[in-house]
Amino acid sequence: MSVTAVRTPAEYESQLRRYLYDRSEEGRAVRVGEKEVSERAEIVARYRDLFSRDQLDALRAAEQEAADDNDRERLYRLRKTCEAGVVSAELAEREDALENAILAARVEFEGEELPIRSAQAKLAVLPDYGEREELGEAAGDRSAEFNAERLDVLRAAEELEAEISGEPDPVARNEEEKGISLRELEAVLAQASERSTGPYVLLRDRWFERLLGPDRAKVPSSYHVAYLRRLSPLESTYTKDRAVEVCMDTVKRLGFDLENEPNIRLDLDDRPQKSPRACVIPSDPPSVVHLITRAQGGLHDYQAFLHEAGHALHYAGVDPNLPYTFRNISRDHALTEIYSYIFEAITREPEWHAEYFGLSDEEAARNAEATSFLEAVLFRRYTAKLQFELDFWSRFNENGGGPDGYEERLTEATGVRYRADAYLADMDGGFYSADYLRAWIRSAQLRDYLVREIGQDWWRNAETGDRLRALFLEGTRPSSEEIAARLGYQPLDTAPLSRELGG
Repeated sequence: MSVTAVRTPAEYESQLRRYLYDRSEEGRAVRVGEKEVSERAEIVARYRDLFSRDQLDALRAAEQEAADDNDRERLYRLRKTCEAGVVSAELAEREDALENAILAARVEFEGEELPIRSAQAKLAVLPDYGEREELGEAAGDRSAEFNAERLDVLRAAEELEAEISGEPDPVARNEEEKGISLRELEAVLAQASERSTGPYVLLRDRWFERLLGPDRAKVPSSYHVAYLRRLSPLESTYTKDRAVEVCMDTVKRLGFDLENEPNIRLDLDDRPQKSPRACVIPSDPPSVVHLITRAQGGLHDYQAFLHEAGHALHYAGVDPNLPYTFRNISRDHALTEIYSYIFEAITREPEWHAEYFGLSDEEAARNAEATSFLEAVLFRRYTAKLQFELDFWSRFNENGGGPDGYEERLTEATGVRYRADAYLADMDGGFYSADYLRAWIRSAQLRDYLVREIGQDWWRNAETGDRLRALFLEGTRPSSEEIAARLGYQPLDTAPLSRELGG
C-alpha cells in the first residue's frame, strides 16, 4: 500500500494493532534493560502512513457518519489515536534523543557511576539517611539538567495537539476526551484530602519516626519516599525472595492462576538498566500482556506486584471477540487503574499480613496501618499534583507554565519536601494524575461494594474473582464513571474513600 493511501476504519484498526504491538515491544525492551537505545522513531517511520492528516480527516468523517453509539465511540478512539500518532510521528526523533540522553546519563556516588534509573532504584534500599540525601540530591541535579529539553518537547507537543484537535485550551481538550470536569473532580478531591488531614498528620508523624528515625529533617526530602514506600525497616519480614510466592498465592485465592496464565508474560528479573517502576505493557490484549517488576525487598515489592497483577489480569481477561479498539484503546487510564488498586488494597488487610508473615494481630494491624499511611501519602501527593497541573496548563499558553506552586503544593500536602525543578520529570501526559485519582475513588467504592456483597473476606474469596472477571470481559469499553453506576454510586461520591483515609 502506498504511504499516501487512506485506509478504511477497519483497515486502519488492523494496521494500528500491528503498530501498537511493535511500539509496545520496543518500549518494553528499553524499559526492562534489554536495550540501551530506543529506536521508537524507526517504528514510527515504518508506520508513517497511519498518521497523516488525510487519514485523520477520513476517520473524522467516518465518526460523524457512524450509525450507532458503539461504532461512534470506536471511531472516536481511533481518531484520537491517530491524532496522538500524528504528534508522535513529528516528535519521535526528539523524544528518542531525550530518552537516550537520560538513559546515558550517569550519577557519581561513592566512587561509582550509576545510570539515573539505577540511582533512583538505589534510593529505596540505602539504609543511611545521609547517604540517601546525598544520592537523591545528585540524581535530582542530574535529572534537572534535562529540563530545557523536556520543556521544548512538551511545548512542541502541546502546539501540535492544539492545532490538530482544534482545541487550544489543554484543560478543555483533556476534559472532552475523559468526558469529565477536571475542576469538579479536583474540588471533591481537595475536600477529601482536607477531611483526612488530622488523621494523616498523626499517621505521618508516627511512621516518619519509625521509618526515618529521630535524626530526620523536620520536613524530609522526597529522596526518602522510595525508602518509605518500601517500608525498608520491615524488610526482614517482607523479604525479596518471598514476594512472587506470596503474591501468586494471594491472587490464586481469588481464582486467578497468574503463574500459569498463558496470556501473561512475567519479567521479574533484576537488570541494571531496568526501570525500578513496575508496570504492565499490554502489547496485544488479551494474548500478549507483559507484567514487569524489579523486586528490591520490602513490602513495596508485594504492593507493586499485586497492583500490576490487577492490570495484567484485566487486559488478559478481555473478551477476544471484542473489536481491537475495545481490547486495548481507552479514553484514559482511569478504568484499568480501578483493578490495579483493588488488588493492591489487599495489602491493607491486617489478616493478610498475619496469615502470610506469621505476625501477631497487633503486629499485623500495625503493618497494615503502614500501608494505609503510604496510600494516604500518595493520594494527597496526587491531589496536589492535579491542582498544580491544572494551574500549569491553565497558564501554559500565556507564560509557558513554569514550576510555580509545584514544590509548595506537594510539600504542604504530604509533609515531604519536593524540589521545584522536578516538576517536568514528574509531568505525566494527558492528566494521568486525574486518572489515578478517579481510580482511587472508584476502587474505594468497589471495595465497599465487595464488603457489602461478599463480606470482610472479599480479598480471599473466589466470588470476588468471578465478579472481577465479568468486568474484565468488557475490556476498555466502559468508562470509570459507568463502573460507578453499576456498583450503585455517584461518580464523585468520595465517602468510601474518606472512610479509608480516616476522614
